[in-house]
Amino acid sequence: MTKILILGAHGQIARVATDLFLKGTDARLTLYLRNVRRLKLSGHADRVRVVEGDVLDTKALESAMAGQDVVYANLAGQLEQQARCIVKAMEKTGLKRLIFISSMGIYDEIPGERHGSILEPYCKSASIIEASGLDFTILRPAWLNDRDEIAYGTTRKGEPFKNAAEVVSRKSVADLVVKLAMTPGREIRSSLGVHKES
Repeated sequence: MTKILILGAHGQIARVATDLFLKGTDARLTLYLRNVRRLKLSGHADRVRVVEGDVLDTKALESAMAGQDVVYANLAGQLEQQARCIVKAMEKTGLKRLIFISSMGIYDEIPGERHGSILEPYCKSASIIEASGLDFTILRPAWLNDRDEIAYGTTRKGEPFKNAAEVVSRKSVADLVVKLAMTPGREIRSSLGVHKES
């Protein structure tokens, strides 16, 4: 039974992914977030543990990582510092598998578009993860919507981002997260653009 630690568990993609994990897999989840009162969960008490904590609190983070198989990070805010803390805690606890949500555009892979400083935290956090010895997969989704659909394709680092003007559903990104988490060895040390596929 795969044990998955979800960092930033109140995030919009993370909540959809939690639902997909619980409905479609036998994974056990540890939901890690700063304010547990924000999380509305019903059922699955046998498979879900909720931990209140900040990713920048390395002691709490290391404690939450104990016994886990996969870390899925869905964060906002101080991304560069959060990435450093995650890498450090994973190295200390011997945990290897990381799925990290970033943003399209961090490698200037969208022809004709430069987002500049708004993407800097995403660029820096991705660089920290890529420089680590972890079995990471970085996901770089396009703009997101809440449609109840799974329709996406991926591009690799170094390839132009496809359909950059199209909006992809959070459920699509969550579906990819679940597939990656539940399939050991899939897309290790990869950075995948996630675009809308019609």
